[in-house]
Amino acid sequence: MAEAHQAVAFQFTVTPDGIDLQLSREVLKHIYLSGVTSWKKRAIRFKNGVLTGVYPASPSSWLIVVIAIMSTMYARIDPSMGMIDRIKTSLLVSKFMTVQTQTVLSAILFATVLWLSFIFLLRYILKALLSYHSWIFESHGKMSFSTKVWLVLVKLLSGRRPLLYSFQASLPHLPVPSTLCLVKNYLESVRPLLDDEQYKQMEIVANDFKKDPAPKFQKHLKLKSWWATNYVSDWWEEYIYLRGRDPIMVNSNFYTMDLLYVIPTHRQAARAGNVVHAMLQYRRKLERGELTPLRALGIVPMCSFQYERMFNTTRIPGIETGNDIFHIFSDRKHLVVYHRGRFFKVWLYYGGRHLWPSELELQFQRILDDKSEPQPGEIKLPSLTAGNRVPWARARLKYFTEGVNQASLEAIETAAFFLTLDDEAHGYDPENIRSLDLYAKSLLHGKCYDRWFDKSFTLIVYKNGKIGVNTEHSWADSPIIGHMWEYVLATDCFHLGYNAEGHCKGDINKSLATPTRLQWDIPKACQEIIEGSYMIAKGIANDVDFHGCLFNEFGKGLIKKCRTSPDAFIQLALQLAHYRDKGEFCLTYESSMTRMFREGRTETVRSCTCESTAFVRAMEDESTTNEQRLALFKKAADKHQNMYRLAMTGAGIDRHLFCLYIVSKVMGIDSPFLKQVLSEPWRLSTSQTPQQQLNLIDIQKFPKYVGAGGGFGPVADDGYGVSYIIVDENLVTFHISSKFSSPETDSFRFGQNIRQAMLDIKALFNLKEKKM
Repeated sequence: MAEAHQAVAFQFTVTPDGIDLQLSREVLKHIYLSGVTSWKKRAIRFKNGVLTGVYPASPSSWLIVVIAIMSTMYARIDPSMGMIDRIKTSLLVSKFMTVQTQTVLSAILFATVLWLSFIFLLRYILKALLSYHSWIFESHGKMSFSTKVWLVLVKLLSGRRPLLYSFQASLPHLPVPSTLCLVKNYLESVRPLLDDEQYKQMEIVANDFKKDPAPKFQKHLKLKSWWATNYVSDWWEEYIYLRGRDPIMVNSNFYTMDLLYVIPTHRQAARAGNVVHAMLQYRRKLERGELTPLRALGIVPMCSFQYERMFNTTRIPGIETGNDIFHIFSDRKHLVVYHRGRFFKVWLYYGGRHLWPSELELQFQRILDDKSEPQPGEIKLPSLTAGNRVPWARARLKYFTEGVNQASLEAIETAAFFLTLDDEAHGYDPENIRSLDLYAKSLLHGKCYDRWFDKSFTLIVYKNGKIGVNTEHSWADSPIIGHMWEYVLATDCFHLGYNAEGHCKGDINKSLATPTRLQWDIPKACQEIIEGSYMIAKGIANDVDFHGCLFNEFGKGLIKKCRTSPDAFIQLALQLAHYRDKGEFCLTYESSMTRMFREGRTETVRSCTCESTAFVRAMEDESTTNEQRLALFKKAADKHQNMYRLAMTGAGIDRHLFCLYIVSKVMGIDSPFLKQVLSEPWRLSTSQTPQQQLNLIDIQKFPKYVGAGGGFGPVADDGYGVSYIIVDENLVTFHISSKFSSPETDSFRFGQNIRQAMLDIKALFNLKEKKM
C-alpha cells in the first residue's frame, strides 16, 4: 500500500528513556518544499488579487497620488480643501503622534480615499463605454467616427497588462429588453412556422400577454437586474441544469475531440502524462489569474467567471425534487483514474512541485500494468452518474456517507478532474467512414460506466494515444473548456513533446509512491441500484445516432469571398438541408454567447426566419433564377447576422421569456402564452464550436494540427443536434446527432443533405476555391 510506504518515513518507539522519534530527512525536505510552494502560491494569489482589485489603476499609482498630495502640502497648497485637517482632528490615535506625523498620516488617508474614488470613477466610465454596442452592427471593414473614438477610449482605460479577472467589475449588467420588443420579435420568429389561422391565434394570445400580466413580471425582472449580477444566469443554471432529474449523460453533457489528423504518440500512458501535466500548468495559471482575458477586437473584454469552476468541481445530486449543486474543492492535489473497472488515486505533486510528464507517465503505466480485479459492484459504479438523478442521490446518501465508500467517493469528487484510461482505440480513420461516429459516441457516453459524468470534465485517453473530453454542462459552456483544450493540445505537441520512442521527455523518478487503489464496500442492494442506472443509461446510449461529417470541399476562405458571415452561410445551409430532409421547417436553436456582460452565458438565435424560408423555397423552385436566389440568400444572411448581434448584445428573446416564466411560477400567475412558448420543441438545435481562441497553433504553418471540434446529443426525440466548427480555410466539421427510435431522422442522411446544401449555395456565387 502507498500509505504504508509513505508511513515508514515517520516512526517513533516508546523506550524506558522516553519516546525515540525517527524522522526521514527526505520527508522533511519535501514537507519544507511543499510549505514553500504553498506560501509562494498564496503570495502570488494575494498579489494578483490586489492587481485585479485596483484595476484599471495599479498599486504604483497609489504612491504617485500620495507623493502628489504630499508635494502640494509642502508647497503650502491644500488640494483637499480642508479635508486633511478634518481627518487630522478625527484621528483616534492623534494624542500619541506629533503634529507633523498627524499631518502626514491624514494626507496619506486622504490620498488613499482620492485614489480609490478615482478607481471607481474609471470603472464606472469603462462600464459605460462597454455598454456601447453599435460597433457590432457596423458593416465589416467600415467603422464610424464615434466607434473609432470609443475604441481609443476603451483602450486607454483598459490598462496595459490585464489579468484574467481584471475586467469583471467593469463589465456591464445584462439589460432587460422591453416586453413590446419581446412580443414583436417572438411573433416575427414564429411566423414562418405557422399558417395564417395559427398565427392569428398566436397574435391574440401574445398581445393579451403584453397587456397583462407581462408588465407585472417585467417589474420584478427589472428589480432583479438592478440587484443581481446577471438576471438570467443563476436561474438558467438552477432550472435548466441543476433541477433536472433526468440523466445528464447525452441529455446535457457534451464532448470535445482531439486533433483531427495527428496522434503525437501511440503510447497511452505517455499521452496521458503530457496532457495531464499541461492541464496542471493551465490550472496554475488559472488559479493565479495569469491568463489573458478573451477580448473581441482585441479590446472588448469577455466575462471570465466560468473559468473559476473548471477544476476540482463536482455536481452533487440532490434528493427527491431538490436541485443538484456543484461544489468547488480548493487546493486538492490528486487525480482519480479509472481503468478496467478499478479506481486509482494519483498524487499530482512531489516535493512542492507538479509531477513531470515522465513521472506521470510512470504512474499511469503502473495502473495499466496492474492486474488486480475490480471489487464487487466497482466496475459499473460510475453508471450511477449516468442514470436518473433521484436513485443516485438516494444511493449516495444511504451507502456513501461513511467508511471506505465515503473516503473513496470524496477522493473522486475532490479530484482535480476524472481520467479514464480507456481500453478501446478511437479516432478519425479516412479508410473507415464510421470512425468519427464511433469516436463521438465513445466520448459522449462510452460504455455508460467508464466516465464520471458529474465531474466538471472527464479526460479520456484511448489505448492508441487519442484523447478527448466529456464535460458536465451546468458549470460552463463549450468556449470555456475549448479555451483550456486549445492550451493543452498546443502545450502537448509543441512545448512538451515526446522522445524518439514516444515516451515523455525527462528523467523518471522511480521512488514515487505507486497509485492507490480506492476501496469500496458495495452491498447487494446498492449493486442493484447501480445495475438499474446502467440499464437506463445503456438504453439512452444505444438510441443515439451519430454522424461526423468532414466537409472539405471549401471553408471560410471561399465563404469570405461571398461577402457574408461564415456562420450565416452554414445556418442557411442547415435550413436548406433540414427542409430537404423532412419537407418542412422547424423551430431552430443556435447558441450565441452573452459574455460581454458580467456572468453572461448564452442566448438563442432563432435561425428559421421568414427570410431564410423564402430562400429555401426559392432553392427548391426550379422556376426561380440564380440571381433571385442569390438576392434572397443575401437578405436572409443579413437577417441572421443582425439577429446574432442582437442576441450577443442582450436583445434576444428566449432568455427573457424564460425569466418571465420563472417569475410567473413564483407569483403563481398562470400565463397561457408563456406556457405555450416554452413547450415548443427545438427540432433543430445547433451550435458553433469556437476555434483558435488563444491562437497558439499556427494552422497555416501546421495544417495537420487542427481540432475536430465537439458535439452534443439530440435535444428533441424527433430532431437533430448539430455542432460545427469552421476549422480553417478549407474545412468545416459537422457533428450530427439524432435518435434511432425516431423514424423521421437519420444522422448520416442529414449529413449528406448538409454537404449538398453547402455545395448548392456555393454554386450561386460561381466561385472557385484553390485547394491547399
